[in-house]
Amino acid sequence: MVRILLVLHNCGAQVMKKFGVRSALVVVLVVLCSVVRAGEVKLYAAASLTDALTELSSVYQKTHSDIVIKKSFAGSSILAKQIENGAPADIFISADVDWVDYLQKRGLLLMESRKKLLGNELVLIAPGASDINVMLDSTFNFPANFSGRLCTGDPASVPVGKYAKQSLSYYGWWDKLSSRIVGTDDVRTALAFVERGECGLGIVYKTDAQLSKKVKVVATFPASSHTPIEYPGALTKTASQDAKAFWVFLQSDEAKVVFTRYGFILLN
Repeated sequence: MVRILLVLHNCGAQVMKKFGVRSALVVVLVVLCSVVRAGEVKLYAAASLTDALTELSSVYQKTHSDIVIKKSFAGSSILAKQIENGAPADIFISADVDWVDYLQKRGLLLMESRKKLLGNELVLIAPGASDINVMLDSTFNFPANFSGRLCTGDPASVPVGKYAKQSLSYYGWWDKLSSRIVGTDDVRTALAFVERGECGLGIVYKTDAQLSKKVKVVATFPASSHTPIEYPGALTKTASQDAKAFWVFLQSDEAKVVFTRYGFILLN
């Protein structure tokens, strides 16, 4: 507060020379009111939502210039643990129901605000120059038909990794592949490993794969091979009124158009 007052004092002194005491006082009061009125929305969301939510935040701020949306994107598990440990989040959007359930059971979310926003698809990707072919069939010897490692999220905690393990188990491939799995902190890191050729294959979301020009989709896992990929979200118990308004916006028809353009499936 002292720093703000010093800045205002220096600014006011310069204005006083030109316009006089009263005009300078008006300017100072206007600036001070702007500082007081500025609001923050702290959004914590799964890494796969980075591009869509960054765009939507910009769209929202064009009509709400007094609001600053501070975004944190990472693996859902990492964000949930941060919130549990006191991170000042207003909105949490996960890439699976487990981590929203986790925070809800600990009494950190407003239950009535919880919504299933979006869905996604799970795909197998390879570097763009790869010529690998994969059949999604239990009779196909997948582990023997590629060399190197397969990147995805950490199967123990990261949603995309959990979905990946379910799909690989569905075809009977998990046990032979588990030692070759590189588990990352979030889906974007797994995508980057495949882009650089550090992993011969990767399992990510369709929405992430279509953003990259350096990978290609080898196969799309059927919905029956894993639990539904859902993005639930909710307000935290400490959410501000500005956050509540932004959360409503993220469920609006305007937001749905953007989510659809990025390849997400609408669930409400």
